[in-house]
Amino acid sequence: MTITATLAPEPTPNIAAIKARQKAIWEDGDYAGFAKYLEAGAVAILDGWNIARHHALLDVGCGAGQTALPAAKNGARVTGIDLAENQIAHARRRAQEAGLDIRFDVGDAEDLPYSDESFDIAISLIGAMFAPRPEKVVSEFARVLKPGGRLCMANWTAASMPGQMLKCVSRFVPPPPGMVPPVLWGDEDTVKQRLSNEFTDIRLTRRMYPHWHYPFNAAELVALFRAKYGPVRKAFDLIEPAQQEELREGLERIYADTSETANGVLTVTRGELLEIQATRR
Repeated sequence: MTITATLAPEPTPNIAAIKARQKAIWEDGDYAGFAKYLEAGAVAILDGWNIARHHALLDVGCGAGQTALPAAKNGARVTGIDLAENQIAHARRRAQEAGLDIRFDVGDAEDLPYSDESFDIAISLIGAMFAPRPEKVVSEFARVLKPGGRLCMANWTAASMPGQMLKCVSRFVPPPPGMVPPVLWGDEDTVKQRLSNEFTDIRLTRRMYPHWHYPFNAAELVALFRAKYGPVRKAFDLIEPAQQEELREGLERIYADTSETANGVLTVTRGELLEIQATRR
């Protein structure tokens, strides 16, 4: 007699619940305050993309404006969109204070509120990678870009400090069933498969996030992430004190192991990115 094993079906993700959870996570804490340590690197990455002046640029997952503002200063016509309302409010204030004409919208990378073929270039620095349905993200990028338009992304790899940190956090607060790991946007084979139908001239480069350092030791950096970075802050809020101590120790090890130190201070953080540049067919 032959016995055939029956595999359990893959769980169907509850997209509405996932999006509500993500919105709550990214609106928690103070991402704008946390992101100031990333801004110099964001400008360096943006400069490397050589965006032409006066091009219509869409920044997806724009956060508090760390790429949108310098792109506008360089002469691009910028629109930024993010799921988190408080981050968009902060970005609008920054643009107003800087005298920059930027449109900022609260919205979803999987359902962009823009007309077909509206933009010359779409960018996303560590933003769209967190949307739960990457196929929808790619479809929307392709829809709003003009034929021949450019897509530029930079996403954490699994080996990066943030990739390891998110894996550590997920041991204590597991992702929703059916959730696609965001760090797959940092895997070359996966990215080629996702983009190849809609994009050509796909160029993928691994690099370290530039100019990224903290004037803290590992324990102080845990405190910063716990206070300001939504995914870490929310995780600590959801677990018991004993688990909180385990998580703290795990994060300290990751921060120390992925940094160069001098006199106990983390001088350079090793955040590996997969940089993506592609052309809309």
